[in-house]
Amino acid sequence: MDMEKLKIEGGNKLRGTVRVSGAKNSAVALIPATILADSPVVIDGLPNISDVQILSDLLQEIGGTVSLNENEIIVDPSRMISMPLPNGKVKKLRASYYLMGAMLGRFKKAVIGLPGGCHLGPRPIDQHIKGFEALGAQITNEQGAIYLRADELKGARIYLDVVSVGATINIMLAAVRAKGRTIIENAAKEPEIIDVATLLTSMGAKIKGAGTDVIRIDGVDSLHGCRHSIIPDRIEAGTYLILGAAMGEEVLIDNVIPLHLESLIAKLREMGISIESKDDQILVRGTDNLKPVDIKTLVYPGFPTDLQQPLTSLLTKANGSSIVTDTIYGARFKHIDELRRMSATIKVEGRSAIINGPSKLQGAKVRASDLRAGAALVVAGLMAEGITEVTGLEHIDRGYENLVDKLTGLGAVIWRESMSKQEIEQLQNS
Repeated sequence: MDMEKLKIEGGNKLRGTVRVSGAKNSAVALIPATILADSPVVIDGLPNISDVQILSDLLQEIGGTVSLNENEIIVDPSRMISMPLPNGKVKKLRASYYLMGAMLGRFKKAVIGLPGGCHLGPRPIDQHIKGFEALGAQITNEQGAIYLRADELKGARIYLDVVSVGATINIMLAAVRAKGRTIIENAAKEPEIIDVATLLTSMGAKIKGAGTDVIRIDGVDSLHGCRHSIIPDRIEAGTYLILGAAMGEEVLIDNVIPLHLESLIAKLREMGISIESKDDQILVRGTDNLKPVDIKTLVYPGFPTDLQQPLTSLLTKANGSSIVTDTIYGARFKHIDELRRMSATIKVEGRSAIINGPSKLQGAKVRASDLRAGAALVVAGLMAEGITEVTGLEHIDRGYENLVDKLTGLGAVIWRESMSKQEIEQLQNS
């Protein structure tokens, strides 16, 4: 396998327009949702990322006819069968768990290998399982695969003990074709949930309250095909907002829903950054005189855990000390050691990182341990003096479409290089 690394020459100002791709966290749920229909579904605006490719391969494995070109997928689910999906591709993709809810909803049974993906400590699926059981499914774990079986699915009232996007969507997928009414209480409110509910409603489902903490679903017998356009990726948009704040003379972010980024925009303004938002665009101008801020990640509409890491890089430039507390994933500080290699002054205490600025970051060899840590290192590399070399690119490619092209278009000096055998060995041994 030809492994690549990313090289960034820091210190170059960014200006121009960047277009945001479709939402990764929507795409990974919308594609499994097509299983529930009995005629073709078209989804457009999809991001061109590996997760989308893996899911379309999985749908073909269970008998779906799938055509994926550029940013559009057409799925004909009519001849799908409930084949077991063993570990191979499922392992590569954390969000493959949405296949459980969709296959359970359509076939009343599913066998799915346990998913892998981001290493962010345990991501328990106990809330998903609790929901499926409430709807009448029996669930067993046999040889590392999850077996779901139900004679029939019946609507139920389900209270989520933890606000979970994954569980909210998965229960919704299983419930839309169940008999009777399902009520999900303490549901997550993320925009991606509204996006999935919009697709399902276009397919003929009856869903009320998506985007609030109580979702009501009246089951229907069958769902039909439709056409759906995905929402823009708020985390990708947020990453470019942070990049614009870090190094932008004037960066226009296009295809964005400003409402989805209110918590970030408020924090950037608090830091002294100029931001103008229009209907579907945000204009950001950077400044060298940044104020420190404290951040606490919370479920939507609070500050997203997915933007905590890139923002930490920006905070190294602020005049004074900032505290970032992650209440969602305590283990999400793997980028801190790497930022320290680049001369940042940061210490971790429990679930908080304390950043003392301003630090003049220096280019270094660093490694992305997960997707958003990768984004954080790109932000840092663009700010740093000299050349930064980032390995672990496969993590970044999972969630950022055409990152190098988009950044080059803004005036960044960034390129990919093949790694030598020696470098690959060093990486694998480290």
